[in-house]
Amino acid sequence: MLLKEIKHIFHKELDQRYGSDEVDHFFYYFIEHYLELPKFHLALHPEWIITKEEEGVFFRGLSALKQGQPLQYVLGITYFMDLPIKVNKNVLIPRPETEELVRRIIKDYKDFSGPLRILDIGTGSGCIALSLSKYLPDANIKGIDLSPGALKMAKENARLNELDVEWVESDIRIMNLTQDYYDIIVSNPPYVLDMEKSEMEEHVKEAEPPMALFVPDDKPLVFYEYIVREARKALVEGGAIYLEINQRFGKEVSSLLKDHNFESIELSRDLHGRDRYVKAINSKK
Repeated sequence: MLLKEIKHIFHKELDQRYGSDEVDHFFYYFIEHYLELPKFHLALHPEWIITKEEEGVFFRGLSALKQGQPLQYVLGITYFMDLPIKVNKNVLIPRPETEELVRRIIKDYKDFSGPLRILDIGTGSGCIALSLSKYLPDANIKGIDLSPGALKMAKENARLNELDVEWVESDIRIMNLTQDYYDIIVSNPPYVLDMEKSEMEEHVKEAEPPMALFVPDDKPLVFYEYIVREARKALVEGGAIYLEINQRFGKEVSSLLKDHNFESIELSRDLHGRDRYVKAINSKK
């Protein structure tokens, strides 16, 4: 079958739901991922024929997209901080905003002398922990998550990228961290309010794990309360906590940190100008 014929079918089946430009985006990623050809290959070879086996892969992907599955889940992989990261329904798809959180940590500690002990709370796919391991190679890093499925994916990603991270199954609501141990604690916990579901794209609400996304409207800081309390105990004096947050609650998260005697609290914005990150320093106990 001609590859251009399959492209036509993609547009016929998907344009109404996603729009023509987005369908082009999907199709060219399929070419790159499944055929291991450059995205512009069809433009150079308009009469390119693919095999029956390759046809099957494309049509299975088309069916998944029609069902509303995100492209990253269909392909089974995405990229984060230039690392290939496998993803499935057990983990959130890494966001560009979270890359910025990681970049901030790397910038702050790239010239740090001596070993670093870093804890990633709610590690999911492991993208934060693995990126820090890649770019802060002397650091000792642990990632924790309550989901066995997420930790399985994190371990696969560690093997894929040949990086060494310790993985632990633990619920942040009942964890009991070692006192005065970590230099850095980082977390991107669930922070989307239930009432914000109506503002989200359907494929996010339907495909990604809800326990990694949503919090009750009446308890928007529920996970931050657990994390900040444990971080106060577990961070060394002068250690730093980095949090990704819901843009609605920058002041509230900052106040929570202040109430637990953190110092040098910094609230900063993402590339879209929204309050998205809080950093604070653990004061003397």
